[in-house]
Amino acid sequence: MKKIFLAAPLAIGFSLPSSLFAACATDEEVAAFVEAHQSVQPTPALSAGGTMEDAACTAAKVRAAMEEKLGPVIGYKAGFTSKPAMEAFGVSEPVMGVLYRDMMLEDGATLPESFGVRPLFEADLILVVGDAAINDAETAAEAMAHISAVHPFIELPDGMYAEGEPMTGVTIAANGVGARMGVLGAAIPVEDPAAMLETLGSMVVTMENAAGEEIASAPGSVVLGHPVNSLLWLRSKGVEFQPGDLVSVGSIGPLMPPAKAGGKATATYVGLGDDASVSVNFE
Repeated sequence: MKKIFLAAPLAIGFSLPSSLFAACATDEEVAAFVEAHQSVQPTPALSAGGTMEDAACTAAKVRAAMEEKLGPVIGYKAGFTSKPAMEAFGVSEPVMGVLYRDMMLEDGATLPESFGVRPLFEADLILVVGDAAINDAETAAEAMAHISAVHPFIELPDGMYAEGEPMTGVTIAANGVGARMGVLGAAIPVEDPAAMLETLGSMVVTMENAAGEEIASAPGSVVLGHPVNSLLWLRSKGVEFQPGDLVSVGSIGPLMPPAKAGGKATATYVGLGDDASVSVNFE
C-alpha cells in the first residue's frame, strides 16, 4: 500500500475549528471536479483563496476519488521544480501530486490535440524505486543506489480550470498538479549508480516537433539542481516509497500546447544513451 502523510486534523478527544480548513474542497466539489475531469470539461478552481494546507486537504480527497476512475496510485510527481516555475506561481518550494495506473501510455501513443481542457506537454523523467532503503537516503548519491531504472517520460498535464479561474500554486496543488496522462519510454536499467547520477545531472533534454525541428532544450540540472533531488524533496514531505514506485521528477523544459508539436513530439535525452527518447503523436 502506498503511504503518504499529509497535514490533516486528528480527532484525539477534541475537534479543530472548521475554519482551519475553510478552503478545503467539499465532497460535492471534489465529485464535480472528478466528473468534469473524466468528461474533459472545464471546472471551477479548487481551494481558491486558500493556503497550501487547504490544498493538501483537497488533494487527498481528489486522490481518493480519482483512484476509482484511474486505478491505484503507482507513484508520485513533483511540480514547480525549477526556480522560474516557483516564482511564476508564487510558491517557495515544489508541490506534490500522484501518478495513477491508468494514466500511463506507451511510447508512440496517439492522442487528439484536445485531450484536455487546457492540454499541454512537457519533457519529464521517471525514476523507479528499487527498494525501500531509499527512504533512509539523505543525498542524491545515496538515493541513486536504490533506484533500479529511469524512463524517458513526456507528461501530458491539463490545466482543467475554466477561463478566468485562478491558476496559482494553491489551486494547482489542490487538483493534483494537473495530472492527466503521460507517455512512458523504455526503461533504462541503473547498472552503475555513480555513473547514472553523473549522467542525469549533465544530460540535456531536447524536444523536437514532427518536422524534426528543436522546439525546446534544457539540462537535467534545471530540476532542483539534479533530478534525484525531486525524489528527496518528496521524501522530506512524508512520502514513504515502496519498491516499484514511479517518481516523476518534474519539467525539464517548458510546458507547450500540442499544436506546437505539429503532429508529433519527441523528447531525446542527450547523454543518457543512444535510444533514450520518447514520442507522442497528436491528431
